[in-house]
Amino acid sequence: MGRRARGRRLAQPSRAEAGADGAEGGGPRGDAGWEGGYPEIVKENKLFEHYYQELRIVPEGEWEQFMGALRQPLPATLRITGYKSHAKEILHCLKNKYFKELEALEVDGQKVEVPQPLSWYPEELAWHTNLSRKILRKSPQLERFHQFLVSETESGNISRQEAVSMIPPLLLSVQPHHKILDMCAAPGSKTTQLIEMLHADMNVPFPEGFVIANDVDNKRCYLLVHQAKRLSSPCIMVVNHDASSIPRLQMDVDGRKEILFYDRILCDVPCSGDGTMRKNIDVWKKWTTLNSLQLHGLQLRIATRGAEQLAEGGRMVYSTCSLNPIEDEAVIASLLEKSEGALELADVSAELPGLKWMPGLTQWKVMTRDGQWFADWDEVPHSRHTQIRPTMFPPKDPEKLQAMHLERCLRILPHHQNTGGFFVAVLVKKSSMPWNKRQPKVQGRSAETRDPTQSSPAEPAEERPGDSPDLDGQSASGTEDPEAIQAAENSRDGGNRKDGVCGPPPSKRMKLFGFKEDPFVFIPEDDPLFPPIEKFYALDPSFPKKNLLTRTTEGKKRQLYMVSKELRNVLLNNSERMKVINTGIKVWCRNNSGEDFDCAFRLAQEGIYTLYPFINSRIINVSMEDVKILLTQENPFLRKLSSETYNQAKDLAKGSVVLKYEPDPAKPEALQCPIVLCGWRGKTSIRTFVPKNERLHYLRMMGLEVLGEKKKEGVARTDESAAGAQQPEDEASEEQRTGEVDSPAACDPAGPEPPR
Repeated sequence: MGRRARGRRLAQPSRAEAGADGAEGGGPRGDAGWEGGYPEIVKENKLFEHYYQELRIVPEGEWEQFMGALRQPLPATLRITGYKSHAKEILHCLKNKYFKELEALEVDGQKVEVPQPLSWYPEELAWHTNLSRKILRKSPQLERFHQFLVSETESGNISRQEAVSMIPPLLLSVQPHHKILDMCAAPGSKTTQLIEMLHADMNVPFPEGFVIANDVDNKRCYLLVHQAKRLSSPCIMVVNHDASSIPRLQMDVDGRKEILFYDRILCDVPCSGDGTMRKNIDVWKKWTTLNSLQLHGLQLRIATRGAEQLAEGGRMVYSTCSLNPIEDEAVIASLLEKSEGALELADVSAELPGLKWMPGLTQWKVMTRDGQWFADWDEVPHSRHTQIRPTMFPPKDPEKLQAMHLERCLRILPHHQNTGGFFVAVLVKKSSMPWNKRQPKVQGRSAETRDPTQSSPAEPAEERPGDSPDLDGQSASGTEDPEAIQAAENSRDGGNRKDGVCGPPPSKRMKLFGFKEDPFVFIPEDDPLFPPIEKFYALDPSFPKKNLLTRTTEGKKRQLYMVSKELRNVLLNNSERMKVINTGIKVWCRNNSGEDFDCAFRLAQEGIYTLYPFINSRIINVSMEDVKILLTQENPFLRKLSSETYNQAKDLAKGSVVLKYEPDPAKPEALQCPIVLCGWRGKTSIRTFVPKNERLHYLRMMGLEVLGEKKKEGVARTDESAAGAQQPEDEASEEQRTGEVDSPAACDPAGPEPPR
């Protein structure tokens, strides 16, 4: 830091002094107008107020309430993941422990209201509190609650998500057999909701449906991967494409190639974000109508592309966090007009009882950046035609406008239920788009599972944002000759394509930027790698070994991943037309010295709930007391466990094991959800392979409060175990530092080296 900068910093008042004179909501702050080196943003924008007052988006007499709500910080909201078998246990823990601690608590003179469930979210799985995120992070009194939220979020048991953001997935009405496309998915909170809905029945490890989550930003795709990984689903694929020209995919159906049409599409498009002013303070300063005028065309292209790929009878939700009709109703009206009756707005007014919303606008005007208004396209001078387009205006024909039922759109206003601003429209596809010839109908029930024929991917017609409807219709007709496609593909590849290898797309045809991804290589059925695994774990004959894949074509396979049969079909038939960032869940990891044992691969906790139904050997049933010992001690000797557990484990050979806790209905005070853990049976001891946050989660569910965590330790201390628990040594394993898994090396002197 330079001498002048240091002098300026010393001359500034402290944070406490600066904050004392500040007015709530961005009012005048006198001379102490700096906090943390940044000026306080004034929460006023005259153009914003003038624009929305003119459009009358707020009911008569509610304008002051509307603006007042926008100036208040957004409440913290959280959602309990609904498909996990222990969601009820988490809810019970929240209600009876953490929420009770908040009663009669005051922070900075502000009384903390006990969190309340969102009235419109099913089964009390979403909650909100009046605490801002800033207070939640910084208040010492709320440290335990905040630590709980962070840990459970990392484990995938809780998502901190804005309330209005939860609405679009709910309105999609997802069923486990649906094929779903999330067109603009990052950062992934809505995607996780969709995954949960696929796994509504936890007894089905492989739902027939899947989610393809797309984002145009390569870096944000990795954030999306992180979010999706928390839910450990074999039915999610993350891809990296421009949503407005996302390629058509193909699937193999009974030996013939058919174009993939989605049963559900989430179209949460990029927007100006003026509904997020409560959390994105910068919007107050930067808001202008130019943002909406510039985004309208992209939003319409994305929505059109989604409608093209929707199956007949399917449902698409279009949503924005903007209140501007140019980004909302104008896009929907234009899409309905060009669909010529193929799409219609669904009436979803009764689908979320308790949600307060305003009907969509049927009339609006367009305003330029400098405040000039236009009520009709005919009024727009030629010089403005590049900035203002005809699709931004409502339809002129009153009958056509009435038939669109724009009032069926939902507008969420901040002051009605203390949320952000939001817009949602639900579209149903009645027939193919005018420029498409024909397409398959949406599945009314779960389709019979088919064995996808392994064949080389077909070459796609190049698709660009400017593709004409006629060209698009040809590709969607479904009349291509599979044999001709195959012959053409073989001639292009020169017959050199490896079976079951799905590599990255050629760079010449798809100019995509970002990290180079490893290929997805499916394990051949005759691979000698698999029989020892099958024998060691006594895998059920129904185990879908064709769905196993690795990410390397050379050398030893270190990690084995698993995808659902349907995603395998998609991968094998589309590697040339899409850039896949990530798919599959890790189910086995190689031990460096694994050849010394009967099986070179140990189980991975990430995929154990998917894999467990197929394992018939090396299962140890444990009691709740055993689970506490295993999660709080580094390498407990077998004799420390209950006699029942000891008798099951003593005769097992060294290696990976499954530790299963089954709740006893006769003991309602005990944990009432099943737990499946990966473990390692050493020479005289046993240990678990569980990520740190997952350990803390299970301990909390069993009523053990964490007293302290050391970042480099994989075991938490608890009030029951602090005195007698063995503390783990600070191993240098990267996996432990990141909270992934504990190394099996410490199980036993004769144990294998930690996997890389």
